[in-house]
Order: sequence, then C-alpha cells, then structure tokens
Amino acid sequence: MTLESTITRFAALAPFLYLAAVSVALAIIDLDTHTLPNRIVLPAYFVGAVLLTVAGVLVDEPTRMSGAFIGAGALFGVYFLMAMVYPAGMGLGDVKLAGVLGLYLGWLGWGQLAVGAFSAFLLGGVFALVLLVARRASRKSGIPFGPWMLAGAWLGIFYGEQIASGYLSLFGLA
Repeated sequence: MTLESTITRFAALAPFLYLAAVSVALAIIDLDTHTLPNRIVLPAYFVGAVLLTVAGVLVDEPTRMSGAFIGAGALFGVYFLMAMVYPAGMGLGDVKLAGVLGLYLGWLGWGQLAVGAFSAFLLGGVFALVLLVARRASRKSGIPFGPWMLAGAWLGIFYGEQIASGYLSLFGLA
C-alpha cells in the first residue's frame, strides 16, 4: 500500500470517525437531558462539509457533495415540517441533527439516505412500543429521538445500499 492510497483511505474514513464521535456524545446527552446541544450539532455542519469535500476530492468523486447538500436540505426540510406541524412531538435539536445526518447519508448515496432516514422512525417506533407494552411510558411520555436518528443513520451508512437494493428488488425495480 502506497502512502497516497493510505492518505486517500484515511481521508474517506475521517469524516465518519468524526461523525462517530459526535454520535456517541449526542446520544448520551439526549438520553440524559432530552436535548441536542447546538455547540455540538452546529459545528458538525461545517466540519462534516469540509471533511466530506476533502474526501470526495481525494477519492476522485467531488460530485458527491451535491448529493450531500441535497440530503442535508431534504432531511432538514422534512424534520422542520414535522416540527412545525406537531411541535410537541419533535424538537428543533432533532431538526438540526437531521441536516447533519442528511449531509453524510446523501454523500454516500440515495439508498443510504432513504434507509438512514426511515430507520430512525422504525427503530424509535419499536422502542416506544416496547416502552408502552412494558408500561414504562405512556402515549404522552417524551422519548428522546436523537439516539434513534443516529442509530438509523449508522444503519444507513453500513447497510443502506444493500437494504435499499433488496427492497427495490422485491418490487422488480432493481
């Protein structure tokens, strides 16, 4: 392995190592306080964009950033709409985190973006149902959604392409 290929591989890995660190911190904080602090989420936009841009250039795919920005805008927009329609159900911290996750998922591809976005609701919904069945929560209980957004995003990062193509092939679309 040459020094150039080592640098290229690290450049592609670096943004996701940063996201991993941010994910751990945000999940722990959200579980404890039901907040996603701006001092962690907002810099993640800039740091993520810079690291993903460098990675895109070094892996010779600079056009990935268009997908990243579209993904960030799309997830931010969907979550913002949900927060405006039902403010008690979704906080603005979730909205801001959605944009960051959309940046990373969109950089990887549409399958990863779709799976990462949907998985958050699936995982969070299953968790909420378990709490309801176990009578540990009621329909009015506040459940932090950030950890499920992060878990869904990581599911999309690692398995999004395979899950999306498997789903589409069920309907003869892939």
